[in-house]
Amino acid sequence: MSAPKNEFKMALKNRETQIGLWLGLANPYTAELIASAGFDWLLIDGEHAPNTLQTMLGQLQAIAPYPSHPIVRPAWADHVSLKQILDLGVQTVLAPMIDSAEQAEQVVKATRYPPQGIRGVGSALARASQFNRTPHYLTTANDEICVLVQIETLAGVSALDDILDIDGVDGIFIGPADLSASMGFIGQPNHPEVVAVIEACIAKIVAKNKASGILMAAEDQAKRYIAQGALFVAVGSDTGLLMTSTKTLVEKYKANTSSSDAPSGSSVY
Repeated sequence: MSAPKNEFKMALKNRETQIGLWLGLANPYTAELIASAGFDWLLIDGEHAPNTLQTMLGQLQAIAPYPSHPIVRPAWADHVSLKQILDLGVQTVLAPMIDSAEQAEQVVKATRYPPQGIRGVGSALARASQFNRTPHYLTTANDEICVLVQIETLAGVSALDDILDIDGVDGIFIGPADLSASMGFIGQPNHPEVVAVIEACIAKIVAKNKASGILMAAEDQAKRYIAQGALFVAVGSDTGLLMTSTKTLVEKYKANTSSSDAPSGSSVY
């Protein structure tokens, strides 16, 4: 028995669009509820949400019965964090704040067992190998790992060509919130200059036959990026959906509630 097939990685190779949602509530109950909706992938965020290895594990277990593919973004993609996340059974990781080919290469190495990489061997304690009940896990795991790296600064944009040349990088995720801030347009991910840079990046990624991804809650803009070739697109977040729906519900019954009386939702994550 080999490591489980990474259906998400296979879908990207087959150029199949994958629609996802960001999980920031750090809760297995809401993760299960959302997994039952039918998204292709769900991103468990360890960078900006209050997730720990324990809360990640709970959400992975909650999502497991459903077709949605779990992806984890660590706070920082160092080899220690990645080792622990992979041992939880995660097969696809999103590495934040990648500004160079060297950083991308280190992420790839951290996700591979030797001799291809530096991932520590602890499969006897790992959910990933079913606690060593998967006989050929150690010799087949490398092939099923999907590495997505996130460019979200002008430095990352400048290094994109070199990052695309790194073997083992399966996809490039463009972070519009941090990119807009890096460009001097903080809070404006749909500023025309930011959009122009994002579209140029998508074109480069597509030309290199790699997968491009983005998080975009604005429907028209999300569909535009998909039309341009973005393959894995998050179309919102659990926190954003809850913020928007609760605010809308309150306003139905409290007609005089002004925007200053309650926090407003945001389409930027």
